[in-house]
Amino acid sequence: MSQLALPLAMPDGARRAQFLIGAANERAVHVLEHWATWPVMAAIITGPRKSGRSLLARTMVKRSGGTMIDDADCHNETALFHAWNAAQAARLPLFLVAHDVPPRWEVKLPDLRSRLGACPVARIEPPDDALATAIVRQLLDRHELVAPDDVVAWLLRRIERSYLSILRSVEGLEEEASRSNNRRLSIPMTRATLTKTGLLRETGADR
Repeated sequence: MSQLALPLAMPDGARRAQFLIGAANERAVHVLEHWATWPVMAAIITGPRKSGRSLLARTMVKRSGGTMIDDADCHNETALFHAWNAAQAARLPLFLVAHDVPPRWEVKLPDLRSRLGACPVARIEPPDDALATAIVRQLLDRHELVAPDDVVAWLLRRIERSYLSILRSVEGLEEEASRSNNRRLSIPMTRATLTKTGLLRETGADR
C-alpha cells in the first residue's frame, strides 16, 4: 500500500495527513499526476464521501503549483467559468472536487458546461479489502489506538464498506477509549461501541 504525503507544515508530534493509494483510487492518482498531458488544464475529482478527494486535491496543488476548488458543484458557476479560463491562461492545473460529474452535476451556464465536459475525471471508487484495512490502520494510529489484526478484521466484517462508516467507527472507538482510559481495542469493546453508535451490521454468526 503506497501513499502520498501532504507536504504541509504541522506542529511537533502531529501525524502527517497522507493519502493512501490502493486499487480503488490508483487510477485517479495516475490521472492527476499526469496533469501536463491533460487536454485542458482542469480535472474533476469525484468519489464517495470521506474518500480523501479533497486531501488528494490539496496534495496535488502542492505538487503542481495549481489551484483547487472544493465542493465545486456547489460553487458559483460564473466564478468557476473564470477559474477554468485562468487555469488555461496560466497553464497550471485546476482541481475541481465535486460529488459527481456532469450530467449528474447539473450545470446551467452553457459555456461552463462545455468546458467541464472537456475535463478529465479522476474518480475514487469504494474501498477494497486492502485499502479499507490500511485506512483503518492509519486512523487507529492517528488516534493512538492499539488493535490486534483479528479486531481490525472483525470490524471490517461488521460495518458498511464505505469511507464514511470506517471514519465514524474509528471516531466512536476513540471516544470510548478516552472515556474508559483503555486504548487497546478488543472485539467485545468494538462490538459494544458499534452497537451503541448504530454502525454495527451483523452478517451472520458472530465470531
